[in-house]
Order: sequence, then structure tokens, then C-alpha cells
Amino acid sequence: MSYPNWLYTSVGYEIYPRSFYDSNQDGVGDIRGIIEKIDYLKHLGINLLWVGPFYPSPLDDNGYDVIDHRDVDDRLGTLDDIKELIDECHKRDIKIIFDYIMNQTSDEHPWFIESRQSVTSKKRDYYIWSKEPNNWGSFFGGSAWNYDETSNEYYLKIFSDKMPDLNWSNPKVRSEMFDLAKYWLDLGADGFRMDAIAHLGKDMTLTHSRKKLDEDGIAPDWSKFSNRDALYDYLEELKTKVFDRYDMVSIGEVGGGAKLRDAYKYTKTIDMVFNFDACWCLDENKQTDVLELKQVINYWITGMKNKGYLLPQYWLNHDHPRVMSQYGDENNPKVSGKMLATILLFLYGVPFIYNGEEIGMTNAKYTKIEDFKDVSSQNYIRLNKHRKTEKEILNHLLFNSRDHGHLPMQWSATKYAGFSTTTPYLKVNSDYKTVNVEDQLKDEDSLLNFYRQAINLRINSEYTNTFIHGDFKLIEEKSKSIFGYIREDDNYTITILANMKNKKVTYKEQDSEIILSNLKTHTANELQPYESIVMVNKK
Repeated sequence: MSYPNWLYTSVGYEIYPRSFYDSNQDGVGDIRGIIEKIDYLKHLGINLLWVGPFYPSPLDDNGYDVIDHRDVDDRLGTLDDIKELIDECHKRDIKIIFDYIMNQTSDEHPWFIESRQSVTSKKRDYYIWSKEPNNWGSFFGGSAWNYDETSNEYYLKIFSDKMPDLNWSNPKVRSEMFDLAKYWLDLGADGFRMDAIAHLGKDMTLTHSRKKLDEDGIAPDWSKFSNRDALYDYLEELKTKVFDRYDMVSIGEVGGGAKLRDAYKYTKTIDMVFNFDACWCLDENKQTDVLELKQVINYWITGMKNKGYLLPQYWLNHDHPRVMSQYGDENNPKVSGKMLATILLFLYGVPFIYNGEEIGMTNAKYTKIEDFKDVSSQNYIRLNKHRKTEKEILNHLLFNSRDHGHLPMQWSATKYAGFSTTTPYLKVNSDYKTVNVEDQLKDEDSLLNFYRQAINLRINSEYTNTFIHGDFKLIEEKSKSIFGYIREDDNYTITILANMKNKKVTYKEQDSEIILSNLKTHTANELQPYESIVMVNKK
């Protein structure tokens, strides 16, 4: 596989624009807010920026319901702001990629407005219509079909009701979407994170699923619209007509249903694939299942590296709970946060940090279900309000709502966490006075400064080639506490050991030099709760 040279030494950082920084103090983050914080990102050490959706949108699903793929939501800025953002990133040797939202549009998109006018509309086949709904289920709960009174038929929407799926089997749709990719690449984007690409191919026979139905008569059968053969043909066409003509990176979101055999198919046409497998490795008590986590990461690294492929590595994104609440310890955030950074930043592949991860932001501590705004949270409340108590619903949302990933970035201990001087569109988390950028920049021993140190060690040190290209091998494989692995090439053997549990553990003796540690002192052959070390042997 041929990759852009710059990709190998990239460390990515995802920004959800509405939650990053509010430059005009209207309660919503914006593009100029990102521009104002670029020097912060440069100081952190990242060199690949992924900016989430900023397109005009009614915001039914956090901007992934698009009205116009070629413009900027006026609440977030202008096209000139985007051009300036691209230029300012490039001045600092930071590559920038955007969300390429391919599977769906908003129901307020001009294409859909025309499509629903009548069954004979010229854009009718831009979407997928049926006179009767089948039993397919939606990822957001309920049926995957929504009734349209205007044309007296149902349209397919595997996510929100207001997000009709595009019909990629229509060559006109593909042509429109290919032109869209050229538009942003010509504007200066360095590539795309390709949203929901696993779902571009559908079972166009629209036949019922034979999978067991739920209590509402719905079949949660994602195979009807996930990782189907047709989508690889669409991606091959996209690669040939667009991607091959640019020095760019393409990263596809393929969710949790794809395995190696699917990834091999994807990476014939795109550079890398995001999957969700490492995001939910929890036991029955919702504690980190270290064995499963190691197995999952080892599965993907050995499977992809041995075939010559890169892969992105991450703990979370805008769709997931905060990793500090998932795998860390909110009562010991500095040490456990550094431990998580140590594991992530030296894996084989391209690591991605999500905004706020570098300071240890946690899940929201909301006390009312009304505080949760995400469409999937609202759907969960609606579907369960007659089945569960409000406390049960709240506990569910406190654990896994997508709102956690949308929390306003905590810049300081001032009101509204320094995100804005106006009440933010989403309630700020209550821990901002102790978890914020300003305080951590001043503290040499902070989690934020540890991220800086670890990133620099990965991409600007004598060990960089080992971290980028070296072999990967798990160690302490049977340990239920230690996540351990080796990175090795002809020059160095580097051992990474991290205790993911709140108890002291021992490990096999190593005669190595410690080059990074999250504690000030280390006892040989012993790891304190959440302790992590990076050790090196020169050959």
C-alpha cells in the first residue's frame, strides 16, 4: 500500500467544531475559534487535524445531517474562514482533513426536497423509497423507514428520521459526491475522514430480514446495509476518478461490524479504516477488560501491519464516552490519563486524540435527562420513558450517551470553562474548575504536558523509526492488569508496560533504560496502580 510520506509520522487530533472554542461569544464553537487555538495545537505537538462537520445543517444529528456540502454553517463561520484555517494549519506544518459525509443528507437538503415532490421527480432516485416499509431497524432505534406524506411513500434512513440515505447505486449520486470531494481537495484539504462509508451499499431488493425481531417487530440486522460488496465498487470508482489525483489521506469509518477481511477490501481503495472495536472492552461490571482490549488491538495491528497497512489508533471520538470515564480513573486522573496516553501513543499506526482527551475530560455529570441533547439520547428517552424509570434512563445516558463527546472544551476555570462568555448550547461539565487547559499548561507535571512529551518522543526522537515502523508484539499476554507490548527494529527494542488497574502488580524483570514514566519513582519489576513506563534497549 502506498501512503503519503507525511502520514507515517502523523499524530492526529479530532475537533468537534461546535464544542471547541466560541470566538464570537454566542454559545457555539466556530471556525474562528479553531483558528485562534491553532498555536495551542502546535504546542501540543499534533500535526494532523481532523475537523468535524461545519456544513449548513438543522443539527438533528450534530451536523451530520447536511443541507449544503459545499458551504459553512453561518453559525460557525464562512467559507473564507475555512480557507484561512487551511492556510494557518499549513503554515504550521499541520495537515488538515474534513468529514466527508457520504451516506446521507438532511431532509432539508435541496436534493431531498426535490426528491419528495413526487414519485416522478428527477431526483427521486437520489434516495431510497418504498411503498411499504420492511422490518429493517435503525441504528438510532425503531424502524429504518420514515413515512413521507408529500409523496405517500417511505424513505430509508438508517440513522435519524431527518437523515435520508443517499442511493449510491445511482451513478448520478456518485458523480455528485465525487465532484464534492474534488471541491474540498482543490480548496486545500489534505484528505477526509469518510463518515459511515460502511453503509453506502444497501440490499436494494429491500426484502425483509430473517433475523429475530425485537419487541417492536424490528430486525436489528445491520448486514442489510453494512459492508456489502457494492460499496467496494463505489470506493474503487471514487479512488480512480478522484483520490488518485491528489496527495491526500482517506480514512473510512467502518464501525464495529467490520473485521480484517473487510478491512483488506477497504484498504484496496482507501488508506485506513476506523473501527470501534477497542472502544467498548468492558466486563460485566463495566470495568476495563484488559484481556479483551489487548486481544482486539493485537488482532488489528498484527492483521494490518503484516499486510503492509497502516491503521488509525484511538480511544474515542465524537460518538463515544470519554476515555477517562471508560478506561481511566476519575479519582486518579493525572496518573491514569498518562497511562492511557502511554498505551495509545506508541502503538503501531496513526494515533488520534479527541479534543479534551489531553486534559482528561470526563463524562458529563448531568443530574437531569433534559440536559442530554444528542438525537440518539433523545430517541432513547422517547423509546424508554414508558418502560424504565427516569433514574434508569439517566444512569444509561450517564454511561454511554454521545453527549459526553460533545461537551464544551474546558479551557479555564472561569465561568463556562472559558469556552464562551455566553451560556453554551450544551451544558458545561461540572469539573471544569479542576480539569482545564490553562491550569495544566502551567503545571510541568500535568497530563497535558505529558501528552506533549509523549508525542515528541514518538515523532521527534532517535526512537521515531522504531515507533513508526518497528515490529509489534504483545507481552504479559495473560495479565488481567498489564497492557504490555514491544516495538522493535534493528536498532532498538522498546518495551511499553502499563498497569490499567487500581492495584499493584509485578512484571518480568527487564534490564532496560526507562525513557518515559508517569510516576516520579519506579520500583523494579513492579507497577503501581495505573503506572506506565517506556523502556529501551539499544542493540
